Amino acid sequence: METALTGRWVDQSVDSATRDAAQPAIQDGIQGAIADAIREWSRCSGPWSPSGPRYTPRAQKQREKAWDRALDDVRRTCRQRDPDAEARLTHSFARFAAEALDLGPDAIHLLTEGFLPVGTQLARWAHRFDHGLSHADITQAARNAWTACGMQPLLGAPLRLTPSILAYSLLYPYSDNYLDQRSITHADKVRFSHRFRARLRGEAMPAADSHESSIWELVRMIEQEFPRAHYRGVFDSLLAIHAAQEQSVRQIEECGRLSPGELLNISCAKGGASVLADAFLARGSVNSAEFDFAFLWGVLLQLGDDLQDIHEDLDRGSDTLFTRAVRAGLPLDSLVEQLLNLSDSVAARMDALPYAPALNKNLLRMSGRSLVLMAIAQARNCFTPAFLARMEPSSPFRFKFLAKRKQKLAGERGLFQRIFDILLSSEAGDMYPLAAGLPAPALHTRQLARALSA
Repeated sequence: METALTGRWVDQSVDSATRDAAQPAIQDGIQGAIADAIREWSRCSGPWSPSGPRYTPRAQKQREKAWDRALDDVRRTCRQRDPDAEARLTHSFARFAAEALDLGPDAIHLLTEGFLPVGTQLARWAHRFDHGLSHADITQAARNAWTACGMQPLLGAPLRLTPSILAYSLLYPYSDNYLDQRSITHADKVRFSHRFRARLRGEAMPAADSHESSIWELVRMIEQEFPRAHYRGVFDSLLAIHAAQEQSVRQIEECGRLSPGELLNISCAKGGASVLADAFLARGSVNSAEFDFAFLWGVLLQLGDDLQDIHEDLDRGSDTLFTRAVRAGLPLDSLVEQLLNLSDSVAARMDALPYAPALNKNLLRMSGRSLVLMAIAQARNCFTPAFLARMEPSSPFRFKFLAKRKQKLAGERGLFQRIFDILLSSEAGDMYPLAAGLPAPALHTRQLARALSA
């Protein structure tokens, strides 16, 4: 339970003897966290010293064979469409995790019985809520939910898809992507942002269109799980990520005119506030150590996403630290070593969280490093050959293999459609059951628009 008191919030679920001192108002806390993240980023400059496993070319080729075997199993399952297709897909993933990623039984169980069901539950709910959501939208929402659910065990909460995490995860396809579209005029973006901010503040207003009606319904789901009178921090964190999204529009509208410091500040604010909101939605409140960790983890994920999206951002004229370097003709070697050092720094802060199970910490540590290494593989032309040769032994797969498989999978849209159909289906046909604790989707988008504007 969270209590709002003179701009401060405390976690009443933690014994007073171990509870951190009350935090400052969230905006002050975020400004301090941004400054801390920038200082940490500066400290992380310099060569990266790999601390994880190292792979010989022979070992990498063995894991690549396991990748291809798992993918062949998936293709075969999708062609046959047996009643147990979903279970077979899960088995294929488990086999891949064991053979290619060297994960043990406990880690595989956490992935297949914890994280994978979260994605499936979200996809099924979202498909009922709005048939117009694309596979890409739902995949993005699932990634958001996995991040939030990954926070739960670190904060002493059980890993599960809650109504508020589901709603928050779907807000991204509806709001963030809308603000990123170049086809939307600046005036329309400003108008939408003002109305969205007012709704997050709790102001009652009818939805102007089907887009807003979906967002209003998702905010309502968060309000039902976390009443505003008792969970001020939840809604302050949502307002913080909204403000950061508004600032991030400058990366497109002022491309080439922002300083490196401004670019770093925008990425820190957006990424940090996003995962900070995950933390609040995971348990309702956080203490100061959890606040700092969640924010810095979000910064890491945002910078990792910026690296992953470098080609897309170059094409659409979006400015990040990485696109700025590429446009200047500079290799990304030093920036990415800095990012890998930041990943290690975030992992060290995670170790200080008292509730964090070792298994979860190890998986998150591996995922942070993998995020960067996978991004290197997709942008090999942005690095020097010497850097690639030094980094590649830290990856279970050769960079060239990763790039080729991604390119090949990009051409197999039909495969992803079949996987999606399997996950959405069940023995009961279209009336697949919803996960326990999740409300039935209200109305589809067009119906919501008519209902909320009536």
